[in-house]
Amino acid sequence: MELAPVRGAATIEEVAARAGVSRSTVSRVVNGSTAVSPSALEAVRRAIDDLQYVPNRAARSLASRQTRAIALVIPEQTDRFFGDPFFASIVAGISEVISESDYIMNMMIASDDASAKALGYLRGGSVDGAIVASHHTSDTFLDRVADVVPVVYGGRPNRVRADDYYVDVDNVEGGRLATAYLAARGHRRIGTISGPADMPAGIDRLQGFRDAMADAGLQPAVVEYADFTEMGGALAMTRVLAAGERPDALFVASDLMARGAYAVLREHGIEPGRDIAVMGFDDSAVATALTPALTTVRQPSLTQGRHMASVLLDILAGRPAAHATILPTEVIERASA
Repeated sequence: MELAPVRGAATIEEVAARAGVSRSTVSRVVNGSTAVSPSALEAVRRAIDDLQYVPNRAARSLASRQTRAIALVIPEQTDRFFGDPFFASIVAGISEVISESDYIMNMMIASDDASAKALGYLRGGSVDGAIVASHHTSDTFLDRVADVVPVVYGGRPNRVRADDYYVDVDNVEGGRLATAYLAARGHRRIGTISGPADMPAGIDRLQGFRDAMADAGLQPAVVEYADFTEMGGALAMTRVLAAGERPDALFVASDLMARGAYAVLREHGIEPGRDIAVMGFDDSAVATALTPALTTVRQPSLTQGRHMASVLLDILAGRPAAHATILPTEVIERASA
């Protein structure tokens, strides 16, 4: 909740600037949250004294109540959430940890249309903290949520602030491993269907691809962008084939996109695993359901969900918590590459 200073007093932004911390850190100190480092706590208290900052008492009283509830926020369209096995795995891991605590979890699928409503709910004192399982550059409302309650992000935020907490997989290394695997098997015309350019996971996997290509002394055969959906993968594959010379290997930045690519390749008489090597990313149920089974990069989504919930519970309990947790990836060999 917004903490309003008395008339004529310093603002919360001025306190943050004096203390050299973010606005959200000042808000948490004033609200009595334990999710602040000792050095930041001292700096904020000193700035409050220096500037004689006085928060609105009614707002402070309301903000200090514990609800024993947390919000799981999914800033995605409903069809993407229910159609992507990644989210099912993440939610299962989060739920597993939360169910063993004395907190309850409220899940919100907050697309762009619902962001104002979601922001109002989260800032209204209904939850003690939030977990954000996916986010895009356009999801700026999340910064305002983090000003009021502790937030743990699934994946590196687009703009990492000093007091952000996130749990991610090593997407750069995963993209590098996938591409190096293809290059080690003699492929030289290697292309990629990358994830969205407004999501850190898409950006990082593409960076790993480019790094591995440079290490192998190769130039990308083609780079296409898609949105981590099956349809996005199919459309990108169509553009790859329309561009002319076909790659002999393709790193596709999600298993769902790889399934879309498979369908388009077969429509053109090109057999995955025989005529073109295909590498995915996720190691979801999609990978083993495809024929041939998809060689892919495993990201430990269930473990990621568990870590996200554990970090938030540590913050809420005042226990030390790592600001950044990066989980490893590995190549899972099957028949497509």
